[in-house]
Amino acid sequence: MKRIIARLLVETLLVIAATGIVPWAARAEEAGSGHYLPGTTADFIDMLPDRDSLTLVYANAFTYYHGSLSANRELEFGGLLTANAKATIYADTSLFLLQTPWKLFGGQYGGAIVVPYFWLEVNGNVALNTRLPTFGPKVRDTSNGFSDIQLIPLMFGWKYGDLKWETRFSIYAPTGGFETGQLANVGKNYWTFEPALAVSFVSSKIGLELTGFAGLDFNTENGATDYQTGDQFHLDITAAQHLPLFGGFGGIGANGFYYQQFTGDSGSGARLGSFEGMTTGVGPVISYAYRLGKFDLATEAKWLPEIDVTHRLSGDIVWFKIGLSYAQQPENPVSGM
Repeated sequence: MKRIIARLLVETLLVIAATGIVPWAARAEEAGSGHYLPGTTADFIDMLPDRDSLTLVYANAFTYYHGSLSANRELEFGGLLTANAKATIYADTSLFLLQTPWKLFGGQYGGAIVVPYFWLEVNGNVALNTRLPTFGPKVRDTSNGFSDIQLIPLMFGWKYGDLKWETRFSIYAPTGGFETGQLANVGKNYWTFEPALAVSFVSSKIGLELTGFAGLDFNTENGATDYQTGDQFHLDITAAQHLPLFGGFGGIGANGFYYQQFTGDSGSGARLGSFEGMTTGVGPVISYAYRLGKFDLATEAKWLPEIDVTHRLSGDIVWFKIGLSYAQQPENPVSGM
């Protein structure tokens, strides 16, 4: 039975991935981004712990992003039509996760809350006239504060040997600050609902890892700007090799991502039309996992340059993650945080 469930989940993930790679009409989210940032969930560190007892996890992620808009392209930031836009983001995000001994259909239940804090700078030429766009001198805007909180009330994880798979449902709540007429906003001012699937294989014999995360993001309208951001599909895949190192396990590999809107933007505020954003990228990832008594520690660093972008800012994403988990019965630290 477990083999059948595992096969069905893997096949479902592959079907979703294949569907997402279909070349949609190239048309972009408000401010050129959605709630999900590529690389957020991408490898064994992001999987649920495979413990049979109560497990507590705290993880912290530092993120850096710098991107710019292609020449002769515009996006809307805070209701302002903007050309030659550039954005720099520093973010520090805390994740608090609880995995319980409770099971449903053999899958272990967990829940989490993710709290991000942003420092954001955006500059660009703002349109003085939106009918026949004429753009003024470059404007620089900054903002910082807590961004939109992510709630994950449903997480279920299964394991069969070295294979793990899980399903989760996330809600991004519009808790971050948003102000119309401001280029830099730490919040999106709309809700996002995200069902997702994940499959991870880490060989206990040779240390080879293959992990895939796929999700669909369904967005509500930003009532302040009357802008309905289209829905998105995103896929992260990591291949890595883990080897014993200094009493723990070191890993090196690559993380590739694909992110695509599958419905266009709409609403009276979407003055550029039914845009659909897309980005792909790939970059190196290194990790290290170590046991400290009853605690399991895992760290990760990765650089993800965007290599093909449509109707979004284009740049580089840098991640630094560290996670600490505690369980009554600790397992192999490479099996996940």
